[in-house]
Amino acid sequence: MFDTKHFELADGRRIAFRHKRGTGPALVFLPGYMSDMAGGKASALFDWAREQGRACLLLDYSGCGESEGDFADGTLSRWRDEVLALIDETIEGPVIVIGSSMGGWLMLMVGLALGERLAGMVGIASAPDFTEWGYSAADKATLAGGETVYEDNPYGPDPTPMHPGFFADGQAQLLLGGPIAIDAPVRLIHGQRDADVPWEISLRLAERLRSDDVQVALVKDGDHRLSREQDIALLLRTIDALSKGSA
Repeated sequence: MFDTKHFELADGRRIAFRHKRGTGPALVFLPGYMSDMAGGKASALFDWAREQGRACLLLDYSGCGESEGDFADGTLSRWRDEVLALIDETIEGPVIVIGSSMGGWLMLMVGLALGERLAGMVGIASAPDFTEWGYSAADKATLAGGETVYEDNPYGPDPTPMHPGFFADGQAQLLLGGPIAIDAPVRLIHGQRDADVPWEISLRLAERLRSDDVQVALVKDGDHRLSREQDIALLLRTIDALSKGSA
């Protein structure tokens, strides 16, 4: 009933997604860089939404997971457009966007585009502007020159690539330098033992958001993934309370 389906965009891109109908606001999960909808947090959210009778949408960006395409062609703008196309195709009414790591940057871009349809956002180790603060001057010069940079990958045997197209698009989408025109309630969760995204980034983001209804939860012993049982329980409680307008 909730098997993976594919949605074809106007240019022929086929995006893999899972969707269930239910009560709103609909929940949309945006995975991180080189991640997909089969991850622990996405799967836990989908299962919880099914138990609660909530509308929920998961997807794989083009070049990731079960979606077609080459990861090297991926950019934030490209993936934002895929998310918005799927939201328009599958969801009516308000949306709560949940973003993990890079998905937390994409969450902001999607939220800005949704306008009044945005009912709230939940960021998990959000990483807006990581092309700016996450790379050395030497790496930035390499990327600006059109070459790919590879980094050690603590989560797998192969190095993590940063392609020049993604980098250039990211540098054009920087958000932390000024106010972010989002007025919906926002909840940010960040582990203080995050070795990939400094937890201070969530504090900077909270300051930049125009909304006054912003809360940051710091998990002192939490790592970047925040995928332990207690971390996922915190995430689901946060989403539940935000949905009900009680937190």
